[in-house]
Amino acid sequence: MEAHSILQADWEFRVEHKGIKIYSSRIEGSDVLGFKGEVTIPTTFRKLIALFHDTAGYLRWVHHLLEMEVLEKNEGFEYVVRQLIDAPWPVTKREMIIRTALEPFGDNGVAVTMQGVPDALPEGSSAVRVRDISGIWAFTPDGLDTVRLTFVMHVDPGKDVPSGLSNQAMFEVPFYTLKNLRQLVTDASYNPLYPDEADLHLSIV
Repeated sequence: MEAHSILQADWEFRVEHKGIKIYSSRIEGSDVLGFKGEVTIPTTFRKLIALFHDTAGYLRWVHHLLEMEVLEKNEGFEYVVRQLIDAPWPVTKREMIIRTALEPFGDNGVAVTMQGVPDALPEGSSAVRVRDISGIWAFTPDGLDTVRLTFVMHVDPGKDVPSGLSNQAMFEVPFYTLKNLRQLVTDASYNPLYPDEADLHLSIV
């Protein structure tokens, strides 16, 4: 499934906790549910873009992330990254190779799209390569210096993980990732460098 098309899924509200709303949806051709998390954060587009550009800081907020590596940096703010994700015993760690891009979203929003490119790097033996990944981060304004952040993703971890187990655990990912991100981006001591080249591709106020 393409990153943008996952937004059009039939989302079912599941829970709200600490200001974070979680939804799920069935995804055609998969027994693993997709998830959507939503939260409103008192911050700016520029700081959120700076946070996403700060790849060294991802371990501070992405849930269960063990390693983050930029494999390619292409024109148009497109990256190919490698992520190593922890998994509860006895499940083997997962390795994800993802192509990300920063682009306009709707009338006045910004999106970071994510699409799995599992064959962009030869497979190793220490983790299981995830082959089915799609997702999107969407930033939309929600008043003065307030942003509504939507995190949508579908990840099928592989046939060795029962879909029931994946679906039971999936609510942790959007909740803790958004909770950690909100805490970090609203921390006055955290000031990641804003990438000026983003202004070549986006109109950021």
